[in-house]
Amino acid sequence: MRLRAAVLLTLLLPALPASAASAEEALAARYREAAGRILGRALVDEGAWRRLEQLTTRIGPRLSGSPGLERALAWAAEGMKADGLENVRLQPAKVPHWLRGREQARVVAPVAKDLHALGLGLSVGTPKDGITAPVVVVRSFEELTALGKEKVQGRIVAFVPEWEGYGRTVRYRSSGASAAARLGAVAVLVRSATGRSLATPHTGMLSYEDDAPRIPAMSLSVEDALWMRRMAAAGEALTVSLSMEARLEGEADSANVLAEIRGSERPDEVVVLGGHLDSWDVGQGAHDDGCACTAAWQALVILKQLGLRPRRTLRVALWTAEENSGSGGRAYREALGPSASSHVAAIEMDGGCERPVGFGFSVLKPGEPRRRGSGAGEASEPEDPLAAGALATLRDVASLFGAIDASQVKWGGGGADIGPLMRDGVPGLSLDTVGEHYFDWHHTDADTLDKVEPSDLRRATAMLAVMGYVLADMPERLVPGTETTTPSRGEGPGE
Repeated sequence: MRLRAAVLLTLLLPALPASAASAEEALAARYREAAGRILGRALVDEGAWRRLEQLTTRIGPRLSGSPGLERALAWAAEGMKADGLENVRLQPAKVPHWLRGREQARVVAPVAKDLHALGLGLSVGTPKDGITAPVVVVRSFEELTALGKEKVQGRIVAFVPEWEGYGRTVRYRSSGASAAARLGAVAVLVRSATGRSLATPHTGMLSYEDDAPRIPAMSLSVEDALWMRRMAAAGEALTVSLSMEARLEGEADSANVLAEIRGSERPDEVVVLGGHLDSWDVGQGAHDDGCACTAAWQALVILKQLGLRPRRTLRVALWTAEENSGSGGRAYREALGPSASSHVAAIEMDGGCERPVGFGFSVLKPGEPRRRGSGAGEASEPEDPLAAGALATLRDVASLFGAIDASQVKWGGGGADIGPLMRDGVPGLSLDTVGEHYFDWHHTDADTLDKVEPSDLRRATAMLAVMGYVLADMPERLVPGTETTTPSRGEGPGE
């Protein structure tokens, strides 16, 4: 009933009076009629859901270099052409080809117990006969350092920190193997980067550092990790046996999938929106990040169906290999050549498809590192006048989402795939959700279609379509002074 009421309300939007807050026509008022049409169509449209169902059910997991990802790339390109989108192409990119193989983790003393574990992405494997060694349990890098080499060498280190949110807890997954290896550890086990678990270990990429040996690394379910911590606190000496066939087989050929609605007046200026088509080799990649791919794709289809062609080019990008290298986002930026100034804005959805609440926004000076949100050390509002003006503009546009309770715009946004563009000064947006359960499923066997609520996917599609259309059509750029400075042949990446 709430969705039906929201649809009726959006259909009434054109009749609402324009705001009198400014002598000039506000963007929200200018685009109210178009936004009402888009929202009215998108909130009852099933196209994104049908595609997500096909992607997750018929194709499934899509690890870089795998046959599953190659099938997904061909499926998306063929579908975009059938939808009548313009300039559909595959943009080449090299990606890691990592194979998991068979794996097992088991406690052998003081009790026998199988562990719920998953090898971390890009991990090396164990020797053929596996590794059996005593375990030392630590809560932090500081505890590990305090133990010293004498108490770590020849052992398996189990990192079991408290859950402090993804941004802080994930560092043990990323850097734990090298930190332990420097002290002589033979392998690592890492608590999954999640606050909740139903015996579901979470995989994800680790990063080996050049100054340490490469040792095998596995994630543990929260339940098993906390059990090991309690056993160690009780004085029990744990011994674990690991077996992993994981190996990296170099690079493979892959691609980003790109399609467009060409701009009517300024086709060489681009607004790009999308998500990453690859996933881990567990689950179905529904929330991470199939929902974003189908929502962004369907956003352009809806605009085409409604006959809405913006002034600038609106491009959908389904990036490759976000999960284990980011090479798709880098390939996209590199294809632009010396300057990314053809891009007016970039929108990425990569936080799952729970109920949307709005957008995050950042604009960086060239070379400035991207920050996540308005956490410690970052102002809650931009200090730069141009960035502050752009944020105010986006909040005006986002008022169009009031009918679906999704009009928040906060300072701090972006994403891994648009990161290379943002570092060259392209304004970046992320679609934000309530974020209640995303990390329950993230990188697990449980990231499946049944976790996606169809109405949330329709809302995300609607918001991407409206925001993308307005940014591509508004008379001035979102951030003035970033106009194209080099000639363009109008094809963009992949020409």
